Amino acid sequence: MQKSPLQIARGNYNPKMPVALQGSVAIQEGALTQSVADQDEIKQLFPNTYGLPVISLVPGDAQPFPAVNVGVILSGGQAPGGHNVIAGLFDGLKKINPESKLYGFLNGPSGLIENKYTELTADIIDEYRNTGGFDIIGSGRTKLEEPWQFDKGIEACKQLNIKAIVIIGGDDSNTNACVLAEYYKQKNAGIQVIGCPKTIDGDLKNAQIETSFGFDTACKVYGELIGNLQRDANSAKKYWHFIRLMGRSASHIALECALQAQPNICIISEEVEAKNLTLNDIVEQIVNVIVARADAGLNFGTILIPEGLIEFIPAMRRLIAELNDLLATNDEFNTLESDDEKRQYVKAKLSHESSQLYRDLPKGIARQLTLDRDPHGNVMVSQIETEKLLIEMVAKRLAIMKGEGTYKGKFSALNHFFGYEGRCAIPSNFDADYCYSLGRTAAMLIAEGKSGYMAIVQNLTKPADEWQAGGIPITMMMNMEKRNGKMKPVIQKALVDLEGEPFKYFAAHRDEWADAHASYIYPGPIQYYGPSEVCDQPTRTLKLEHQA
Repeated sequence: MQKSPLQIARGNYNPKMPVALQGSVAIQEGALTQSVADQDEIKQLFPNTYGLPVISLVPGDAQPFPAVNVGVILSGGQAPGGHNVIAGLFDGLKKINPESKLYGFLNGPSGLIENKYTELTADIIDEYRNTGGFDIIGSGRTKLEEPWQFDKGIEACKQLNIKAIVIIGGDDSNTNACVLAEYYKQKNAGIQVIGCPKTIDGDLKNAQIETSFGFDTACKVYGELIGNLQRDANSAKKYWHFIRLMGRSASHIALECALQAQPNICIISEEVEAKNLTLNDIVEQIVNVIVARADAGLNFGTILIPEGLIEFIPAMRRLIAELNDLLATNDEFNTLESDDEKRQYVKAKLSHESSQLYRDLPKGIARQLTLDRDPHGNVMVSQIETEKLLIEMVAKRLAIMKGEGTYKGKFSALNHFFGYEGRCAIPSNFDADYCYSLGRTAAMLIAEGKSGYMAIVQNLTKPADEWQAGGIPITMMMNMEKRNGKMKPVIQKALVDLEGEPFKYFAAHRDEWADAHASYIYPGPIQYYGPSEVCDQPTRTLKLEHQA
């Protein structure tokens, strides 16, 4: 396999770790826990894994541990640093007992169900240290929800004498890990389950999990691209760049990138919902900034748009819900031939408010809402090109204002979507260190016989040797939510906190960033070698949250 000079150099990078993981390790048990909400329901559903104590890893005396075979699963979308979680897990298991083995189940949770695996040896692990992607064993989105799947997992684990499974995933994947841990406890299957917090979206976080891995690297990749566009805009002075960023369920990526690059406009979905803004309200906000800059002779700028914006606009959410109900099993609609017939049919069936909103949408977006459905008949919201929708509506509004003589500028827009560019990047030093520490922590939790826990590393704004490793019961993060019409236990998603320090800093400075004299920052590419203040810094979000 040919490698670039950076690949070769990164292969030799030794991740930094908390002091507690550098030598012999002991565990300290803290206070007993309860779920974040719906305590009675969660306790009833998870009688064997509820109320467990928080665990801290501390320096301790060396002690012998028996060899253990462990399976690892990469679940869901890619996030930079996943390979280092596996490398840390492998090294941790070998440190505990050199006879321990690590098996990777292939292509996500389906590998466990179908008993497709590979043994991860030192030669394989060494090829993937400090690299991006999930290609060491592949990932997948199969959900582990049904008892027959759990039983298939028992069969696969018995064949390989596997005593523990580590699931590396986001909130849904770790919810499944929690259910799996409880089931195996009830069955006395002798299989532990440990989770690790992954998602570039940044919405798997709480008082114990300071950040999910991959968020740091992805935001730094997007921050570089946004900075590059801003430098280009400042040079060419003729384009407005509408940039949609990954993050369907929360706006953490958009907010972090705004804090890094200081664009002229950044929309935060959670604020849109809190203020009950309409699509026209958002367009008007954008137009006001464009007009003000045009009055100063500046017909250019950058606008950040979170991927999930549409679902946070209350009126749009009601429209989408009505469309889902109307079209999911509507044979009459499916017999209509032309797009115009379908459009007229929909307008006649919607409520007055939703019908008016539907009429105001550009035809291309309206068509997407009615024709492109997922297997359950629902609108595929994440595929709606919100940046193009806003460009079209802003251009229409500016044209009206030009006719009225209230806008004299020139509007040329370019659209961008930054998503996959950040998911498999070579991890930053922060993510390389953080992920390796998570893997080492998971190995220690396994050695101590724990199950239903998530590996965590805290104190992340400090140097790595001051980080604190441990574990929290996954049930601690759970609440009851309606999914597919039924109430189910799930890990509570973390949305942008409008009272939190990152948003408050953004809100206090966005007017000056929108001003004619823009305060663009150009973050530049991720740096791996050099002074710590350039190479090892966490996200602006983390720093503001911890006032570092």
